[in-house]
Amino acid sequence: MSERERQNLRRQNEISMLEMAQYFFDLAADRLKLEESLRALLRYPKRKLIVVFPVLMDDGSVEHFEGYRVQHHPVLGPCKGGIRYHPDVTLEEVEALAILMTWKTAVVALPFGGAKGGVRCNPQELSVAELERITRRYAAEISPIVGPDIDIPAPDVNTGEREMAWFVDTISMHTGTFMPGLVTGKPKILGGSEGRETATGRGGYFIAVEMAKQMGIKLEGARVVIQGFGNVGSSMARFCQEGNAKVIAVSDVKGGIFNPDGIDCAQLKQYERKTGSVVKFPGTQSLTNKELLELECDLLVPAALENQITAENAEKINAKVVLELANGPTTLEADRILHNRKILVVPDILANAGGVTVSYFEWVQDRSFYFWDAKKVEKRLRDFMVRALHKVLNVAQGERVDMRTAAYMVAVDRVASAARARGLYA
Repeated sequence: MSERERQNLRRQNEISMLEMAQYFFDLAADRLKLEESLRALLRYPKRKLIVVFPVLMDDGSVEHFEGYRVQHHPVLGPCKGGIRYHPDVTLEEVEALAILMTWKTAVVALPFGGAKGGVRCNPQELSVAELERITRRYAAEISPIVGPDIDIPAPDVNTGEREMAWFVDTISMHTGTFMPGLVTGKPKILGGSEGRETATGRGGYFIAVEMAKQMGIKLEGARVVIQGFGNVGSSMARFCQEGNAKVIAVSDVKGGIFNPDGIDCAQLKQYERKTGSVVKFPGTQSLTNKELLELECDLLVPAALENQITAENAEKINAKVVLELANGPTTLEADRILHNRKILVVPDILANAGGVTVSYFEWVQDRSFYFWDAKKVEKRLRDFMVRALHKVLNVAQGERVDMRTAAYMVAVDRVASAARARGLYA
């Protein structure tokens, strides 16, 4: 596939994600009988920033990079969202993810609006020194519109606590004041929270446990299939195994593995760290990501990329529950097919909200300079996730809608109610 074809395909996927977010917003707005003025306010982002900046490379040359920061709406509080580094990052992708962040924070009742950022670059082709210069220059470029009370960045694809440390140091040096609440996902020594690294996976596990209770399914012995073995997927696998569920298949970008009797996820993690992949883990048979998604199981967890369950494979999905730990892993047409087949889908804006919830905890701790232990973080995360799940389930049952529509209704209603309460500044 040529670079142009790859970019065109990527753009089609981005538009699909944006269209899907807008589709479910419109669906929720219709059911809520949302007034036209609020539809116009909330359907599109409030602010989109594009920055192009020069960076000195290790060989003495200067390259220009394009970055973005999109803020949806700070109706409930400051905006919140990650920063990703990827060669295919575009404004459209960042816009879609910013909108989804608003609904994600609202569905778990956090006092945030949604935001997202990104820099178009390939981290695999850059040295640590070059990544640091890119991060610091990008931070400086978007500094006028970020801050603990305005917009709080966090890690995302190809960024982590290292980049967040550079980010907070850069802006703190510009202002002359150390601001740990400026970003979340930082090293603990700089104000990071306990439990942040595994928060998305742990939050998803809490949802899975509660859903099993609601459906009368025993999680102990349940067959679990996980697509993606990065931070989120590997954490989810670990928690499932600790809960005595049976993880029968796992995959990464290089391929998948399967063992109907279960996989030792702790040993698999060690193997993956040593070899760089889960492929050929002893005692398992190989399979493709396509084959993995179609395995018979109780719980299917897409924890990799968007648009993995599509109209082409939705009829072959053989799971009782799909728990979306990736952003947008199910296309709109596939979502309809799964609903018609009575396969329960726990949508991404609820299922993977554990990460932003613990980011909220980190921000609260940074503002007070008082930090919690891991048990307190875990307990509060469970409380937030379970409460949000039951809110969505109540709406789904009361309105006779699927969980995705119900989650959007909960989120849109909360943001719209805040917007009405604030009124119109004209």
